[in-house]
Amino acid sequence: MRLFLLLLSLSLVGCTDIVYPPSSPDSVSRNPTTPTTKNVKIEYRVSGNATSVRIRFSNNEDGLSQVVTTLPYTNTFSTESDSLFVSLDVTPISYSALTTFPFLSAQIFVDGKLFREATSNEFLLNTLAVSGTWRR
Repeated sequence: MRLFLLLLSLSLVGCTDIVYPPSSPDSVSRNPTTPTTKNVKIEYRVSGNATSVRIRFSNNEDGLSQVVTTLPYTNTFSTESDSLFVSLDVTPISYSALTTFPFLSAQIFVDGKLFREATSNEFLLNTLAVSGTWRR
């Protein structure tokens, strides 16, 4: 009986070896690569026929910025982030007395593709706001 138990335990110990099949040289990477992050271009565009506007926008370096300017207006920055909250607020300050059809457009582009947009065709000096969280 002892001999049987000894043979049984030796056979079980021999079964615990794990044998890996030989790998081909093509399946092993000799040069590990690190993932590269691509810069993403964020562009704010404001256009219309207002004579002056107040623009507030956010970016990853300055946070929230504000300018008072004439149109058209463009601001661009780049980021390596995988996600980013972007916002653009445009408030018309004045229109020319000769303006009969007011128009105002606020747009956010990510790598040349339209991400968010808002337009207005009123004389009211209300703020146009566009925002959103961009993700890769």
